Amino acid sequence: MAITTHFLISPPPKPPYLPFCPSPSFLPSKLRCFSISFCLSVKQSRNDQTTSSSTANTALESLHVAFAAGGTGGHIYPAVAIADELKLINPTTKFLFFGCPNSMESTAIPSAHFEFKSIPAVQLARPFFSFQNILLPYRLIKSIIKCYTLLSQFEPDIVIGTGGYVSFPVCLASVLKRIKLVIQEQNSVPGIANWVLSLFADLVFVAFNSTVECFPRKEKCVVCGNPVRLSLKGSVSKAVSRLHFFPGLAKMEGSQEEVKVILVLGGSLGANAVNIALLNVYSQLLLEHKNWFIIWQTGVEAFNEMESLVRNHRRLLLTPFLHSMDFAYAAADLIVSRAGAMTCSEILATGKPSILIPSPNVAEGHQCRNASLMADVAGSRVITEDELDSTTLGTAITEILGDEKFLAEMSERALKAAKPDASSEIAKHILSLINLSAVKENQ
Repeated sequence: MAITTHFLISPPPKPPYLPFCPSPSFLPSKLRCFSISFCLSVKQSRNDQTTSSSTANTALESLHVAFAAGGTGGHIYPAVAIADELKLINPTTKFLFFGCPNSMESTAIPSAHFEFKSIPAVQLARPFFSFQNILLPYRLIKSIIKCYTLLSQFEPDIVIGTGGYVSFPVCLASVLKRIKLVIQEQNSVPGIANWVLSLFADLVFVAFNSTVECFPRKEKCVVCGNPVRLSLKGSVSKAVSRLHFFPGLAKMEGSQEEVKVILVLGGSLGANAVNIALLNVYSQLLLEHKNWFIIWQTGVEAFNEMESLVRNHRRLLLTPFLHSMDFAYAAADLIVSRAGAMTCSEILATGKPSILIPSPNVAEGHQCRNASLMADVAGSRVITEDELDSTTLGTAITEILGDEKFLAEMSERALKAAKPDASSEIAKHILSLINLSAVKENQ
């Protein structure tokens, strides 16, 4: 009986949500009093939880999100992918994108149905101690003031930077205004701007585990992969996609399974070395393989020159830019491309075998590192620009497309290495950060 009495008067362990739980020495001698005190504590906690939930819901209903992204598709499309995901989760969200005037983002962002505001461009010349950088501090301050004014007008709950030199003044202005800041680094090694911004960011989203070691505040890093466009996650069939680019395929004799499509991506602005190498070998490839087709994106700046040099061919599609990338990836059996971070992520997400030709001109050697990672995880064939010529490229294409087993193996490895839910994961982290901030401000 003594044991039973001792058990009744001892309090349960203190729950983490209780504001106060007395020690046994302060407990009344009657069990009834203890029971009443315990019930009142639980009720108070539930009220707090209800208030917190209400505050979080209110924050999401009036959510404003600003993006800083520009320069190339590798910085623009991750931002669009995150915005699309946020809109799916929370349709009432309002967005504003910052970028440079008369740039790729100035046309790509409005085409994606998001509001766009232009800010003064501030580009760091290489090397750092260059005559061109003498006026850099003045231009940077001028751009930050402009960004500060626009942010004050829009009043975002969070600013998301996905890279490009346009993101630096926007993100610095957000720090001055004490707005929540997150950045997303697409490459395996961060650039100078994102490294500096990571010191002030609330979260840093990275694509690779190894990238975490490159940042000074590792506890802020979240490995999510690179966010790919929603359209690439669709279920467009290979047959339909091929007819989209080559309508004549419907009348072609023989089995469609024998058809091979090579997708050549010269980058959004162009890749001169890749274009020249293909220019000298495309005719031979199409002549020797009657069931091969080529989709060749030259890049906007190189298109006119390539168009004047390339002969028309019914199994060749020459284009400055591909707007229907979901169809292009679905149609392809092999991709020949630079090794930009987003292109690599899209190759993985779509499970495509690839030949990568990293640009040696990209700062911090991003593309060489990206290509090396792709070779390790997906078996991609890497050709350096020093090795690149028409013979090397033609041989690599022929070897890979001529080995069905190797094609299947490369595709399988790419899909295993992919992180198709990156944009969804990033969006959820962002919303959790905003909710947490709203609850803390309300306390």
